[in-house]
Amino acid sequence: MFLVVGLGNPGKEYEKTRHNVGFNVIDLLSNKYNINLNRKKFRGEYGNGILEGEKVLLLKPQTYMNLSGESVNEAVNFYKIPNNKIIIIYDDISLDIGKIRIRPKGSAGGHNGIKSIISNLSSDQFIRIKVGVGGPNGDLVSHVLGRFQNKDKENIEKVFEVVLNAVETIIKHGVSEAMNRFNGVYID
Repeated sequence: MFLVVGLGNPGKEYEKTRHNVGFNVIDLLSNKYNINLNRKKFRGEYGNGILEGEKVLLLKPQTYMNLSGESVNEAVNFYKIPNNKIIIIYDDISLDIGKIRIRPKGSAGGHNGIKSIISNLSSDQFIRIKVGVGGPNGDLVSHVLGRFQNKDKENIEKVFEVVLNAVETIIKHGVSEAMNRFNGVYID
């Protein structure tokens, strides 16, 4: 079983913000694979289903970003999911809009949601898909809690499709294949 987690913040005021790109991708996976996210457990909203012939658990932590690891850890412990079958999708301000980066492990890179997951799992060995949201021109908090506008909004929709393909590739062919196919891609 794979655990696919999209990071974000719960609540209407955070919908469609840069910080919630992980939630957006989970919603798209849910729709594409008809996996209903109507269950509440693990301090999150989740649903089980089949994706590329594999059992998956789609999870949107409802703990707010900085405590995401608590939700992820509960699901991992309940289902006994190995770290190499955990996929975390989240925003990255160091990548331009239109880029994604897939890694099998690594540091938090300043992202509080990833810091929380590393802390709760006591490991940095899990797959992550970083979705570029561009760097701030001013205040970081205002930037990540802001919404995409104009061309950026169009581009991020295209990027979400690439992320869906990346998740499918990881599950079907492995993280190395996904890195080879998607790490150099730039959507403009």
